[in-house]
Order: sequence, then structure tokens, then C-alpha cells
Amino acid sequence: MAESSPAPTHGSVCPWWLLYLFDNPLRRVVQRPERFLRPLVRSGDRCLDLGCGFGYFTLPMARLAGPSGIVIAVDLQTEMLARVRRRATRAGLASRIRLHQAAATGLQLDGKFDFALAHWMVHEVPDQSGFLTQVAAALLPGGRLALVEPRGHVGPTAFARTVALAVDVGLVRVRDLQTFFSRGVLLENSVGSAA
Repeated sequence: MAESSPAPTHGSVCPWWLLYLFDNPLRRVVQRPERFLRPLVRSGDRCLDLGCGFGYFTLPMARLAGPSGIVIAVDLQTEMLARVRRRATRAGLASRIRLHQAAATGLQLDGKFDFALAHWMVHEVPDQSGFLTQVAAALLPGGRLALVEPRGHVGPTAFARTVALAVDVGLVRVRDLQTFFSRGVLLENSVGSAA
């Protein structure tokens, strides 16, 4: 798995060691990643897992994208990416997953993608408009973004503001997404698509 050069982490980002509280067997009972992703990820998709953490969604995404798909696991922190690498290797999915360390100044992505997931992370981004602009630019026409935020950190007004920013940068709201203890929405890049 390829990994890009190191970048500094941002001060408002959840520290890597705190993910041990979120990535545990109980979470897999109440928030099943495969069940959430199955209607969103298709075989052969080129996917982004933005703020991938330890790979809670990365590995199931790689399974659903299949051998002809690819998942780019994106994070600021090398510790997160190292854990994704170990888990992907153990699961036999390393050939479907690429690691990409984003810079604090931007995602610095190459290529275009069918699907992107920003799960429980946009509230940590200081420039949400800039971030969403970069994500929209990385999506193919008709490409989808699943934007999900935790109810405990992001109230309805703040979430609506984030969704409005996504719409402002050219994404179209498709539908709400239901998942445990979260507010979610599916957005689509309408540039060049039928939407």
C-alpha cells in the first residue's frame, strides 16, 4: 500500500489514541459499517474514506468495492494510517486500499472518485467550505458523498449549516441517511450528471 509523505496534524483533530473508545465491539453491534455502506458502495467503485481513523469503514468499503475497486484511506495522522495498514493486511484487503496522508492545508488528492465518506469528522475541519470544495472537485460527475456527523457534537443547526456549505460548493442533496447516534445526508456531484 502506497503512503504519501508525512504532514503535520491539526490541533482540533481527535487524537489517534482516543479512537480506541470509538472502535470497539459494542460499536459494531449498534453501528454496523457493512449495513450502512451496502446501499452506497458498488463493485468497482473508486472510494474515499475521509478521516479514516483506524479503518472502521475503510475495510468494509474495500470489501464492497471488490477486487476491481479501490479505497483511498485519508487521514492527517500517521498513527491512524499505520493501524489501517495493519488491519488491511490482516484482512487480506491491502491490495484494495491505498493510504494517503492529507496535509493540514488540504487533501491533496489525485484522481476522481465515485464515492466519498466523511463520517464524524467534518466538525473538526476549521475551513469546512474549503474542505467540501476539495471533496466536490474529487468526485466524478454523479459521484456521491455521505456526510455523517455525531449528534453529541453537532446539533441540527450546525449540521444544516454544513449541508448548506456542501450545496453552496455544487453538491446536490439526495436524501437523509439513517445511522446510529448520527445526522447524515447523501450528496451528489451534479456536474455532468442527469441530476
